[in-house]
Amino acid sequence: MFFIDTIELEGLGNRSYLAGGEQTAVAVDPPRDIDHVLAAAARRGVRISHVVETHIHNDYVTGGLELARTTGAEYLVPAGARVSFPRVPVSDGDTVDIDAGVTLTAMATPGHTPHHTSYVLHDAGSPVAAFTGGSLLIGTVGRPDLVEPRLTEQLARAQHASAHRLATDLPDATAVLPTHGFGSFCSSAQSEGDASTIGKEKAGNTALTVDVDTFVTDLLAGLEDVPAYYAHMGPTNAAGPAPVDLTPPAPANAEEIAARLEAGEWVVDLRNRIAFAEGHVAGSFNFEADGKLATYLAWMIPWGKPVTLLAESAGQLADAQRELVRVGIDRPAAAATGGPDRWLREGEPPASFPRSTFAGLAELGADRVVVLDVRRDAERAGGWIEGSVHIPVHELHRRLGEVPDGTVWVHCAGGMRAAIAASLLDAAGRDVVAVDDGFDCAADAGLPLTSG
Repeated sequence: MFFIDTIELEGLGNRSYLAGGEQTAVAVDPPRDIDHVLAAAARRGVRISHVVETHIHNDYVTGGLELARTTGAEYLVPAGARVSFPRVPVSDGDTVDIDAGVTLTAMATPGHTPHHTSYVLHDAGSPVAAFTGGSLLIGTVGRPDLVEPRLTEQLARAQHASAHRLATDLPDATAVLPTHGFGSFCSSAQSEGDASTIGKEKAGNTALTVDVDTFVTDLLAGLEDVPAYYAHMGPTNAAGPAPVDLTPPAPANAEEIAARLEAGEWVVDLRNRIAFAEGHVAGSFNFEADGKLATYLAWMIPWGKPVTLLAESAGQLADAQRELVRVGIDRPAAAATGGPDRWLREGEPPASFPRSTFAGLAELGADRVVVLDVRRDAERAGGWIEGSVHIPVHELHRRLGEVPDGTVWVHCAGGMRAAIAASLLDAAGRDVVAVDDGFDCAADAGLPLTSG
């Protein structure tokens, strides 16, 4: 009997897997904080004999090398990947024994990267699951534009061919187990659904239902901005990431927090956006710990800039550290827990700004204030508030000077990114109102919408 356990990385929208038999198992695309994988193996009572990578990842730092070192497992990496550490190079058709009757076979599926490799799990000789990494996802495929612009169309065509190879070579009942597609920006579109099979993908995945030219045209037209930190993930993974250090950062008192702000460092408040708006350290930025912390903080912070974390509890701080090491933000410069009463110097008042809704904006009149839309281009294309200014949140810290004078009512699609943007504007001394509301409420409130 075989098993497959899924290890969710919700913040990054990825999955890793542990699969095997009664005694030994393989880890697929493990996260950098490998203790989750080790715990999964311990629960199963199995030894990790193999660690495999489907590709050199562009969206997170892998834990594969450290997991292999820790467990003594063989580390399988596609032969075409250029890396600077010892590994077992894997080529198309290579098969390894995982446990009695359980084998893993490599299948070359270029497209997300030139060297991308999927792995087919066999039980008693029959294929039962395909770990498809960034190749065939649920309802879509991994994006082909993360390697090199001149290769994008070529890789998009390879994605189509790879999807067809998987669909042709594997039975319809084979489970499709991708790494990306659950919120990851490595996906060319967001997956709908939580599980799939080859048969389901044949029926609904555009890579398998339209011709290659139509597929490539539509795929390339739908690609959105690439998070800036992706530029650092591939080189880090190819060089071999260092082990993770999740020990608590150095504690910072109010004086040190102020000094770090004055030095131009980033001080990030991890509390929820309601608490932040009600009172915070002036100059700090709000990236909610329960939001896409790693994605948006890593996307926006100048790479290598020292960051101090402010958390409401030690647990929240520890969770944030774990999220951040996955994208290469290894050690916060300092940290503090509690609230503004502990983070502000004596006599220093907390900063604050109001929150509202689209109904509140409609009541005031959108033409009387600056309305700033911080959604991504593709979101705005579906409709926007007439007269609004558009600067995607990941560009705002570089484009604050483009925001017109006056009170700024800032919105996104739901509220989280508006809170980030409001904190940036507030830190820059602007009068701001954070619209904490779903964009579908804008029309219900009677705000004039346009598109085109």
